[in-house]
Amino acid sequence: MGVPGPFPGTPGRPDAPVLDREEVDRALDRLGAEYEAIETSLLALQDHAGRRLLEGADLSGTTKERWAAAERNITVLWSLFDAYTAALEQARELRERRRWPSAEDLAELTELLHGDGVTVPGAAAAGGGPESGPARLSERFSLVGLVERMNGLYASSLDVIVAADAVWSALPARIDLLSAELQRTRSLAHSVGVRPGEHPAGDDLERITEELLRLRARVIEDPLAFWVSSSTGSSAPGGGRPDTGRYDRAARALEDIRREVAAVLDVRQDAERRLMQLRDVLSRADRTLTEARQARGEVLAKIAASEVPAVSGPSAALHEQLAAAADYRRRAQWHRLSPLLDSLEEEAEDELQRARESLTAVTAPLAVRAELRGRLDAYRAKVARHGMAADPLLIERYDLARRMLWSAPCDLRVAEQAVWRYQQATAEALAAPQAEGRGES
Repeated sequence: MGVPGPFPGTPGRPDAPVLDREEVDRALDRLGAEYEAIETSLLALQDHAGRRLLEGADLSGTTKERWAAAERNITVLWSLFDAYTAALEQARELRERRRWPSAEDLAELTELLHGDGVTVPGAAAAGGGPESGPARLSERFSLVGLVERMNGLYASSLDVIVAADAVWSALPARIDLLSAELQRTRSLAHSVGVRPGEHPAGDDLERITEELLRLRARVIEDPLAFWVSSSTGSSAPGGGRPDTGRYDRAARALEDIRREVAAVLDVRQDAERRLMQLRDVLSRADRTLTEARQARGEVLAKIAASEVPAVSGPSAALHEQLAAAADYRRRAQWHRLSPLLDSLEEEAEDELQRARESLTAVTAPLAVRAELRGRLDAYRAKVARHGMAADPLLIERYDLARRMLWSAPCDLRVAEQAVWRYQQATAEALAAPQAEGRGES
């Protein structure tokens, strides 16, 4: 509803100039157009979907208070419009009496069009609200002032209707969609054991369900509690946006749960393969430890004066956890299986590495003996290539070193010294012909 432009003269003042015929006709045309706009706006307000929803809703809180005031204002609006209509009709009838109005007619028309000649009841004049101040029996308005009062009441009433309708159009449908998604997630979560009291995500699903129920009920009964007015200071009705903060938090929480349930589903789909891999890793660790224990017995029997570390048995705790993981899989307790598999995979790899290190540690003396044997045979082959295999000293030192390395138990320290002495004798024997050759020359 627009406010008419200013008219010539000063409304309500006895010394205001009298309008001539053309000015009267222009004023009536302008007021007639204003009348059409006001009537169209009031009928649109009457038929607004948001208004019908507000009338039929069981409201509370801010919305109940503001809608009660808006209903009073709408009632006042029609009263003011009736007064405006009657005043305009009176002015039109007076103008239509004569084609060329007399001076008395023009004076009366000027008063009707610009003067404060429209009387309305006090409640209507005050805007229908108790906060408008002391009640008066009646108040007089000019047609322009009456339009201004109607514009204010219309804007405040429309603001309530548009805001409530915007919230109802935006939030309940989104809440319903999120609730449907929550039900699908809940069904999927239950299928993998994510239930209230058994898994934190199950408890979170219950909290989100209750929050959405409370949120929807509150939105329906008090939509204006979820309306954020425009920060730009715009006076246009409905300037603002629905407050989706609570909905957004619930949506983010549900998305977190969906990701967690998806992770549990991945565990279900991949559980057998991971369990088989775990069994294989632990089996290899057990075999390696068995080999280490056997090697330790061999070392103790064949190597003398050597410190051989003890070898522990298989990890009973890991095998118990593996059995528990298999039981979780059989009972479809995927939410418990998921973290257990994660920890077991890391611990099983550590166990295999420990077994390998244990085998390396206990077989180290055998590796030293093998290295000494290899070195002894390599030097003997070198002696044979130089035609010194029959050298008595070399034969004696080789036989001594060989007996030590191939006897049980073998004293590695003594055997290493024997091999070293054979190396020294070999080096000296190989160097002697070269020295003789240099002396003859």
